[in-house]
Amino acid sequence: MASRCWRWWGWSAWPRTRPPPAGSTPSFRHHLSTQEKTPQICVVGSGPAGFYTAQHLLKQHPQAHVDIYEKQPVPFGLVRFGVAPDHPEVKNVINTFTQTAHSGRCAFWGNVEVGRDVTVPELREAYHAVVLSYGAEDHRALEIPGEELPGVCSARAFVGWYNGLPENRELEPDLSCDTAVILGQGNVALDVARILLTPPEHLERTDITKAALGVLRQSRVKTVWLVGRRGPLQVAFTIKELREMIQLPGARPILDPADFLGLQDKIKEVPRPRKRLTELLLRTATEKPGPEEAARRASASRAWGLRFFRSPQQVLPSPDGRRAAGVRLAVTRLEGVGEATRAVPTGDMEDLPCGLVLSSVGYKSRPVDPSVPFDSKLGVIPNVEGRVMDVPGLYCSGWVKRGPTGVIATTMTDSFLTGQMLLQDLKAGLLPSGPRPGYAAIQALLSSRGVRPVSFSDWEKLDAEEVARGQGTGKPREKLVDPQEMLRLLGH
Repeated sequence: MASRCWRWWGWSAWPRTRPPPAGSTPSFRHHLSTQEKTPQICVVGSGPAGFYTAQHLLKQHPQAHVDIYEKQPVPFGLVRFGVAPDHPEVKNVINTFTQTAHSGRCAFWGNVEVGRDVTVPELREAYHAVVLSYGAEDHRALEIPGEELPGVCSARAFVGWYNGLPENRELEPDLSCDTAVILGQGNVALDVARILLTPPEHLERTDITKAALGVLRQSRVKTVWLVGRRGPLQVAFTIKELREMIQLPGARPILDPADFLGLQDKIKEVPRPRKRLTELLLRTATEKPGPEEAARRASASRAWGLRFFRSPQQVLPSPDGRRAAGVRLAVTRLEGVGEATRAVPTGDMEDLPCGLVLSSVGYKSRPVDPSVPFDSKLGVIPNVEGRVMDVPGLYCSGWVKRGPTGVIATTMTDSFLTGQMLLQDLKAGLLPSGPRPGYAAIQALLSSRGVRPVSFSDWEKLDAEEVARGQGTGKPREKLVDPQEMLRLLGH
């Protein structure tokens, strides 16, 4: 059955292609003139930034039509591929995005890679405005010797693997070692540590992929270290994630009380969220647990710990040089105050043995098209409040606009702001006037290039298939991870 978006297209296109009916009324002619005023806008990327931008534009402009292009055959970006499987409540935002996609003035086109299947100049030609919201698809390299060794991978790829991101489906991490080291102390690092240490029976009712669950069942990893260059006051994770780690079934925390000396006085000055987080760390490190908690920790077969004031210098190879066997860390100390605090090496070194190294030092955006300015040092598109510098009619929102920081709520605010700037420019007459063909022009280009877009109703068929596959094993869904299989199921 054609999606609502298709019905909308059929309806909106016919007045332009057929003569007005005989004796047409002034209201029909008025309808034609308002059709000409319909701003055609396209959004590149269907993660939170893309959907929130679309939502704002549709809500604030009663005639705007928004097309969302996505390189994956499926929507929702980081909500589907980044949020941990044991955090289903965070994924509820998909319901809001689905409402947006069901709007008669919105269409989703998956399986279309902007920069490859269609260029940004071609989109700018077809639409009144283009918003780039394609996120941060890469990871920051460690830039240390040995990071290319087997046994080293990015936390981003590991997250993509257990969440069914097609490009990471063949990762096959080797979990036959006793100790894993995660370089980084943000929420992604904590997610990865938690998934590594959670008893598999606690994951089998989540949407984690079948392949990942199989590998985790065989895992021999017993200890996970999370390494950071700075101290407890500078960790980048949030209290919710820390609390989950402290209470993780079958695992106990290892924190060195020496790392927390003198911290009690320093936390008086810091903002409340940071204060609460540091107090929880401090209590966990220095206070004797109650009898129940002590018994729980004593019986735990797995452990995780935070190593502070350590900066990775080299991934150490095994004796035969064929895989990672440890990380050489420079011991650091802090200089400066507040936000300007930085870690400087003391000259001391320390080797931490492990068989798996996961780098979690940040995500990074890639340039999408040679026509779009890009700051490769910061990994963002240079912009002022979402307006791409020196390119009128081109906008950006989300991580490609501000860098890979913040949570879904931060992205929502940021995307609404970009939408607001675009509508201001539209009102001020700064965008092209006259009608633009929108998707009709892009569809012809894609068709000539052999690209078959996936509509939102196509996605709903894949969604139903995933849910049906999950029901057999008591999971909310069993994710499809192979794009070719997805397209075959749709008869593409």
